[in-house]
Amino acid sequence: MIGADQTLSLGNQLFDKARDLGQAGSQLRQLRGRCHTLHAGLAVAMEGRIVWRHLETATLTMRDFSDAFLARYLADVGEALLTSVGCYQLEGPGAQLFDDIDGDYFTILGLPLLPLLAFLRQQKVLAS
Repeated sequence: MIGADQTLSLGNQLFDKARDLGQAGSQLRQLRGRCHTLHAGLAVAMEGRIVWRHLETATLTMRDFSDAFLARYLADVGEALLTSVGCYQLEGPGAQLFDDIDGDYFTILGLPLLPLLAFLRQQKVLAS
């Protein structure tokens, strides 16, 4: 079994997934023009035991976008934003929210894929 989850921190403040688009907008206004950190944790369990775990971190700097841009973004992407702790989807229009990104793309999406693939090859689950 493979499990993964992600947290977002802005300084000492931790964020959860937004409950609705109003909260998503509020969260994005808090992140606007600032740098925040995503932590993506990943674990593999076999027979009820964790046999491997991994943590990756990415640092993202949001640009200082306008309120009008935010309103359009919320309207265009809609409730799909509620599936992401950051209320953005980097693989789509959310890329326009950022000035700088330091970290692995897959980590930002929520699953540090390359370390997982390396582990699966090491375990001979995938061909090497």
